[in-house]
Amino acid sequence: MRICLVTPEPGHPLLAAARLRLEAAGHRVEPLDPGAPGAAPEDLADVYLLKARTPRALELARELERRGAPVLNSAAATALCQDRTRMAELAVRAGLPFAATRTYGSLADWAAGAPFGGSSLVVKSRHSRRADLVARVDDADRLRELARAWPQEPVVVQDFAPNSGWDHKLWAIGDRVFAALRRSELAPQGRGPARPLALAELPPGWADLVRRTGEAFSLDVYGVDLIDTGEATPLIVDVNAFPGIRGQDGAPEALAELALDRAAAAR
Repeated sequence: MRICLVTPEPGHPLLAAARLRLEAAGHRVEPLDPGAPGAAPEDLADVYLLKARTPRALELARELERRGAPVLNSAAATALCQDRTRMAELAVRAGLPFAATRTYGSLADWAAGAPFGGSSLVVKSRHSRRADLVARVDDADRLRELARAWPQEPVVVQDFAPNSGWDHKLWAIGDRVFAALRRSELAPQGRGPARPLALAELPPGWADLVRRTGEAFSLDVYGVDLIDTGEATPLIVDVNAFPGIRGQDGAPEALAELALDRAAAAR
């Protein structure tokens, strides 16, 4: 089989480890930088792994799909996970326990028109990307500070849900689920490293909830960030297409197996 890694970082630990396993089994693995001129190949590979989210990467993935190539994840599913408004709408339609989300065209306009009501809020950039806005707002001063720094930023706003301060980082590759704990990015002490978590330590039903989320979002390789709002009640706060899944035993093997399965199914 010929497998192509659509990414500007083919040395990413997950991809590099999966590549070693595929090549050891006699398969051909090639990197494809979506930002390179003329990136679209004439000769299609058996399957493409889309570990990039830039507009050029998505356009390349769409072109590959139009030509009949299997792409994991699809361009449509990857793009949907970058829009937190669409993400929330789809999750609600699918009956998933997703944080209630309101959308505003700009942070400054919303802050000016909606005086702070006293309850803590979480404000996020509508469009997920590197170094985007994710902040907790506990008072009017903090809201005005953010509005000055990000005046034209389209945002989503969610009520802050009391929790332990730890995110359950759950990832799936096909049907396989992996887990870790990590401090919330809203925690004042910073995130710190992720702590591995055995699936047996998850509350009942959480692994199945991850798989339901993947089905609803048409994702093959994805992450679901959950918080425990009390008595093991899960709340989904984010869904990511093709996250890093670093340091998870068995993840490279699962990715290699998934790539071969999808390539074989497409033949």
